[in-house]
Amino acid sequence: MNTALPATKARTGVSGLDTILAGGLSVGHVFLLEGNPGAGKTTIALQFLVEGARLGERGLYITLSETESELRAGAASHGMIIDGNIEVFEVVPPESLLDSDQQQSLLYSSDLELGETTKEIFAAFERVKPSRVVLDSLSEIRLLAQSSLRYRRQILALKHYFARQGATVLLLDDLTSDLLDKTVHSVVHGVIHLEELAPGYGSERRRLRVIKYRGQAFRGGYHDFTIQTGGVVVFPRLVASEHRTSYSRDNVSSDIAELDLLLGGGLERGSSTLILGPAGTGKSTFSFQFLAAAIGRGEKAAAFIFDEELGLLFGRLKALGMDIEAMRDSGLVHIEQVDAAELSPGEFAYRVRDCVDKSGAKTVLIDSINGYQAAMPDENSLILHMHELLQYLNRQGANTFLTVAQHGLVGDMKSPVDVTYLADTVILLRYFEAAGRVRRAVSVIKKRTGFHEDTIREYRIDASGLTFGGPLAGFQGVLRGVPEFVSDTMSLMSRDGGDSGNS
Repeated sequence: MNTALPATKARTGVSGLDTILAGGLSVGHVFLLEGNPGAGKTTIALQFLVEGARLGERGLYITLSETESELRAGAASHGMIIDGNIEVFEVVPPESLLDSDQQQSLLYSSDLELGETTKEIFAAFERVKPSRVVLDSLSEIRLLAQSSLRYRRQILALKHYFARQGATVLLLDDLTSDLLDKTVHSVVHGVIHLEELAPGYGSERRRLRVIKYRGQAFRGGYHDFTIQTGGVVVFPRLVASEHRTSYSRDNVSSDIAELDLLLGGGLERGSSTLILGPAGTGKSTFSFQFLAAAIGRGEKAAAFIFDEELGLLFGRLKALGMDIEAMRDSGLVHIEQVDAAELSPGEFAYRVRDCVDKSGAKTVLIDSINGYQAAMPDENSLILHMHELLQYLNRQGANTFLTVAQHGLVGDMKSPVDVTYLADTVILLRYFEAAGRVRRAVSVIKKRTGFHEDTIREYRIDASGLTFGGPLAGFQGVLRGVPEFVSDTMSLMSRDGGDSGNS
């Protein structure tokens, strides 16, 4: 059976977009780039032409809505120089149509202007003979056409003309007219839709979706993107199934014997662990204990901190015997402060993946999911993003540690989001009161990959770091945070670190 050769693609020059488009735009076809004003259409179009110029292709930017000077100024703000192989053609109304006397003619000025505009576009193309064309924007042509029928015929005429010339064309539409008018969608070869979202707090969020691409598989769904100095950067939606690797599924240690016993000998490599508990129970301390143990084994690690200022975090951990700042300075660990109000979930997933790919980090810490949730439009999106991210990290052989702060301190506590079913291991931290003191207890309530202790152990956080006692006896209700003394024997830790025995 004969297999057709893949169509030649024109790379867009937009980081991440070519991945979504399976290599770029099919050469010799017309594409629609649509979005509200400010969504990033002009920037993407300029990058498309600049990439062509870099490859030695001629480019033509036909502008009906912006002046040439405005366009060049916008390009310069991103460090893009429009010269050489790129020509800007500014379509201006004929002088006679600007004359008030002429506008009183029995002929509609729009009829004259639409025909004149089309002639100017074709003349500019014949003069430049470009391989890549941008037409900005269709809104002007739609207004001149005045009816859907004339508008569709005009678009078809442009499409057939450019197709005969073999040019790859990007039509821009700012959606300022009737949003229900899908005339161009049915005519063009592909449609890319841009959106700008304004959250209740924080910077705007942008995302795009490929609505249509004839004869080509593409990565569907929404993909976050940002407009940075230099142009648009797209963060393709993470698909974990595309990133399978092989690794040894040995156990990794926390470097604390009692904690490893509680975990049934440690954690399996390539698994995810959720550390759950109210504020102040030591969730970050537990996760950094595993991170420090990984660095001690000679592995690389990465931490993404949503909630705590790094200076305070470094000082607090150093007081517990973990000099994470020195580890960062020596390049053993990548630590990044994440501002949920300024970062989209797609960009965050890209940063994590990029860090793991480049540094080879085998331990990844996300502290906390509460902060991560703030970057999400709703809880369902959080679950889906976390599922793909955890699956990806697991398939890279990385151990992931997540923390979630529960509401409340004792009694019946609620989590802002339930991600316990996503994690392979769940460690539960609790406060309880005994002998006139507030104490802390830890238990492992889930481990997919093997045996774990079903006991509850007391632990203490002091200058030595984490110190664990034996299994608690004589209490029930510790997990609920309301322990009840039911025996004459209770094995509590004394102030000097040992067990107090009977009391």
